[in-house]
Amino acid sequence: MAQQLTAKEPTAEQIADQKIYTQFGVTDYEYELICGFLGRKPNYTEIGVFSVMWSEHCSYKNSKPVLRKFPVTGPRVLMGPGEGAGIVDIGDNQAVVFKIESHNHPSAVEPYQGAATGVGGIIRDIFSMGARPVALLNSLRFGKLENARVKYLFEHVVSGIAGYGNCIGIPTVAGEVMFDESYEGNPLVNAMCVGLIDHDKIQRGVAKGVGNPVFYAGPATGRDGIHGATFASVELSEESEEKRTAVQVGDPFMEKLVMEACLELINSGIVLGIQDMGAAGLTCSSAEMAAKAGNGLELYLDEVPQREEGMTPYEMMLSESQERMLFVVEPKHEAQAKEIFERWGIICAKVGKVTDDGRLRLFHKGEQVGDMPVKALVDECPIYNKPSREPAYYAENAAIDTSAYPEVTDLNDALRKVLASPTVASKEWVYNQYDYMVRTSTAVQPGSDAAVVAIRGTRKGLAMTTDCNGRYVYLDPEMGGRIAVAEAARNIVCSGAEPLAITDNLNFGNPEKPEVFWQIEKSVDGMAEACRVLDTPVIGGNVSLYNENAKGAIYPTPVVGMVGLVHDTDHITTQGFKAAGDIIILIGETKAELGGSELQYAVHGKTEGRPPALDLDLEKRVLDGVFGAIQKGLVASAHDLSEGGIAVALAESCISGGVGATVNITSGLRPDIALFSESQSRILLSVKPEKAADLKQWLANQGVTHTEIGTVGGRNLNVTVNGGNGIQSPVEQLEQVWKDAIPCLMK
Repeated sequence: MAQQLTAKEPTAEQIADQKIYTQFGVTDYEYELICGFLGRKPNYTEIGVFSVMWSEHCSYKNSKPVLRKFPVTGPRVLMGPGEGAGIVDIGDNQAVVFKIESHNHPSAVEPYQGAATGVGGIIRDIFSMGARPVALLNSLRFGKLENARVKYLFEHVVSGIAGYGNCIGIPTVAGEVMFDESYEGNPLVNAMCVGLIDHDKIQRGVAKGVGNPVFYAGPATGRDGIHGATFASVELSEESEEKRTAVQVGDPFMEKLVMEACLELINSGIVLGIQDMGAAGLTCSSAEMAAKAGNGLELYLDEVPQREEGMTPYEMMLSESQERMLFVVEPKHEAQAKEIFERWGIICAKVGKVTDDGRLRLFHKGEQVGDMPVKALVDECPIYNKPSREPAYYAENAAIDTSAYPEVTDLNDALRKVLASPTVASKEWVYNQYDYMVRTSTAVQPGSDAAVVAIRGTRKGLAMTTDCNGRYVYLDPEMGGRIAVAEAARNIVCSGAEPLAITDNLNFGNPEKPEVFWQIEKSVDGMAEACRVLDTPVIGGNVSLYNENAKGAIYPTPVVGMVGLVHDTDHITTQGFKAAGDIIILIGETKAELGGSELQYAVHGKTEGRPPALDLDLEKRVLDGVFGAIQKGLVASAHDLSEGGIAVALAESCISGGVGATVNITSGLRPDIALFSESQSRILLSVKPEKAADLKQWLANQGVTHTEIGTVGGRNLNVTVNGGNGIQSPVEQLEQVWKDAIPCLMK
């Protein structure tokens, strides 16, 4: 793929005759469509522009039929999918803006910059809506940490996230990391940003007003990141290392200046439309802004600030140099707009104007070098309904009885092994590299079920989390998709917040493989159903396909980013046990469900069978019951049961609270299954003794199954099952195992 041209560009005839367009991911069928839209053969710049706009990353041509299944509206939704980020009303003329996006392929070949620019891009999506970013989150997947290359990727991805977020001054408050050989060679790096906005400041990426000038703001354009969108729309291969030029280089200090200048521009009230130059750079921002307004656009490429000599129209249009924005104002406001950016030390250049002909026209050195219908670029990409086929492994797993494994009798050893599993172990090694207290609004720091950021000047807060168990989704995509949404909602509720909406990042393998497309379809079916039942519409997201390595596709990983509203900061709840004598209550029922569990992986060395089942109506009842109890002030601590089951939830609540607990589980299950099953819709609560009766009565009235299982106190975690075999361990020792696991592996 030519990226830095030293020879003359091929002619339109050569592009057609030599099928050069296939190097850009354009098929023969798509090339013929493009010729039909143009009424001629495209030149080199035009085929480059079409190729990025019609890539999966920009067009969702393979995933649109599936994405239409999501519920995207609701009484609180102010803006759903289609803009830079979704927006949800939180009352008092305020709204929360949030989105998640992937930077998987770039991070696989250049982990520091790949992760850093992923953070930078998602921040621009938020402030281009007019919102002030208040928090960052992430969701990361890597291979096994025993692998030297995995350690390198993990270390540099975390460093890239920290480097960008810390420098720009936005706290990184939450996230998740999972390790499994499925992700070896193709890590997942999903970045999420949350912002706050007043209703009257909401912006859209539209090129309004025929004749209005189009401005470029930000650093000069270079040759970095050319064809980044196309790079993200193919499988990684041994040649991917050669595509480092498709990975951009970020400058968080520059982004800080660009952000402040853009927010000042928006607050001035003169901006008519604004959009960041993300995937496909100037191409995507200009074409999309024109399309959303029903207009056309002329770009004068000689006016585009350039940091390298001899840049061609192709290079300028496809560069993904970072920290750049495109905006439209009326002619009478040109001087005011320029003055704002000049004061912040930011380049601001008039590079085009809005037209009424519905075409994207490009001019360079006095010649027209591109002339394309905007509608064809943005709305007419062919949509593919890919064949779907149930994989053989799915049927095979149905016959596996995970409760028939040999009984684990040394439960203390089993708990230590699960706590030391990098997926379960403390992520302090990660989040201690992040500045999660900058701006001093972080009310719940990383390490609890969900982070909480207080909203200044109010009694409200925002809870936020990212969740997905790829093993569950692999074993049963539909059930795993449901669980991803439900677990996110559980984390939000356990923090004392009402779930509002989700943004999703659908990470899958090659959609041209029928078994992979089946995973996509089924997981979206499950997610969509969960969103409907739990009243959490999808307000935006990202699709990342072609995530494969030499062994095949990654585990299907549809990450859910969820935000919830804390109505009163008095309701903020954390997972740590609070005081000796508090009573421990288990919400929900435990069944023999080890498929996809951490015990199955860490102790038995398998991922097989079926994941836990999830009854969404039951989940909704549990969430409403616990949320109501927290609002009534009846709950001292709350922690959802996920990886590692009740054994890990108890250990984490003891470790977080710095206190022990004495628990007896009454169960018809084997002790190892009772303690490590990952049955859904379960939450661990603690309550002051004087409030226990009221809590139990409230839960009973809500139809929520609950059991008193023990008390908080002492320095040990003592757990018995039916009065017999269980766990007896000093909390201090469990904490050491849990905290030392990742640092020891990273040595």
